[in-house]
Amino acid sequence: MEILLDLIKIFLPASMVLYGVFLVVKAFLNKEYEKKIIEYKMDNTKIVLPIRLQAYERVCLFLERISLNNLIIRINNPAFSAGQMQQALLSEIRNEFNHNLSQQVYMSDEAWLAVRKSMEDIVGIINKAAEQTPSDARGIELAKKIFDGLLQLNQDPISNALTVVKNEIRVVF
Repeated sequence: MEILLDLIKIFLPASMVLYGVFLVVKAFLNKEYEKKIIEYKMDNTKIVLPIRLQAYERVCLFLERISLNNLIIRINNPAFSAGQMQQALLSEIRNEFNHNLSQQVYMSDEAWLAVRKSMEDIVGIINKAAEQTPSDARGIELAKKIFDGLLQLNQDPISNALTVVKNEIRVVF
């Protein structure tokens, strides 16, 4: 019995010391791990932050390029019929969208949804104006109908999307 008591006297303090060392080492390793995670995130931020900013810039440029004012001025050709003008406008929007499609990776779902909605609204305005324009009309007549359709809306779809994107940029940066 005395041997058992002596063993307990030896192993109990030794196990307590061992457990204390374990806790100290574990705390040290956790702090080192957290420090490495922070360093990794900072390095990652140095790389990703400029790319994200560039993505937001490109999306803003995309929205400006598909705004009806800029789009019609850029695409307008006096020789176009209304149908040709419609096709040229829709083709330009599709090309711009496809060119900037990868930017959604760097944006929130809400911001990207606002960008897509604005593009779809613009396409809807163009298609609605094309339906209201006689088939033998010139492209300038379609442009007038498009601007009339835009004026009938209370808000410009592009400005709504730009506001969402800019607000997200302000939050991120």
